Amino acid sequence: MPDEPAGLAAFTYELGLLKRIRRAGWWHVGVRDPESIAEHSFRTAQIAALLAAEEGANPERASFLALWHDTQETRTGDIPHTAAKYMTRPEPREITADQTAALPSASRDLVRSAVDEYETRQTIEAKCAKDADKLEMLFQAVEYRETGVERVAGWIDSARKGLATETARRIAEAAVTLSPLAWRDR
Repeated sequence: MPDEPAGLAAFTYELGLLKRIRRAGWWHVGVRDPESIAEHSFRTAQIAALLAAEEGANPERASFLALWHDTQETRTGDIPHTAAKYMTRPEPREITADQTAALPSASRDLVRSAVDEYETRQTIEAKCAKDADKLEMLFQAVEYRETGVERVAGWIDSARKGLATETARRIAEAAVTLSPLAWRDR
């Protein structure tokens, strides 16, 4: 169809917004220039692959699910946890359906199925992707703490509470005791 390339191009432009939308919760603790959603999603996808490999799951699938986990925030922005009390949580699958309506069927189905799998968390890959989302937040909190941002303990505790895989729990335990520069000493 002639409109399919235009639909793919328009969706790609929309995804570009993720590079500019900042993760809003970090402003609450004084981070002046917080990471973007794209930056968060990139490392989340990398962590998801590593978790899946260690858990005996498909790293490529876990990483792929993590790449799509926050794409709906082009339409909603990053809604901080403190806003939950005042609003109904947007349904990611509904937003994804709207976002992908103009895509060719193969692309539309690919994105929608990834978001659905991530949201239902019935597969080990989806559990690894969700754990990666939480771990990425934990790593970011530790990194911000190392730069002088003091009130990040809530983010660290929140990330640790919801981890589903044993590998993620072990990584979280190690991460909170290591310096973000520990890689230089290895």
